[in-house]
Amino acid sequence: MTPVEPSAPTPNPPAPVNLHVCVTCRLSADEEVRSGRLLHDALVAAQQRVGAPDVTIVPAECLSNCNRACTVAVAGPGRWSYVYGGLAPDQADAILASAARYAATADGLVPWRERPEILRKGVVARVPPLPAVPQER
Repeated sequence: MTPVEPSAPTPNPPAPVNLHVCVTCRLSADEEVRSGRLLHDALVAAQQRVGAPDVTIVPAECLSNCNRACTVAVAGPGRWSYVYGGLAPDQADAILASAARYAATADGLVPWRERPEILRKGVVARVPPLPAVPQER
């Protein structure tokens, strides 16, 4: 009888991430449809066209970054979160590609050089991962 080789442990795939899109953002006061809603819809269309199954696009009523509209935030369990501003609906493909790179990481840290230029310049905040359990003081 031949001994059975133990199988290598299967690595857990990264958990899905959320791409929050501020749908109340507007680039000008006279917009019939807000730019944030247009960005959200463009991201959904891009996802249907090219994929990115580990990214869930979530509309957000306000991300409180009105001076740098349009704004998105990317977050996932155990990962650093990012808020990006100064975006536009025609940048949806680059935003989605960056969110997919983020989803492929375990910690949310995508090297600066691997980000699209719009997200290199558009960082509003980088937020540390929340602890899994409350820390004692």
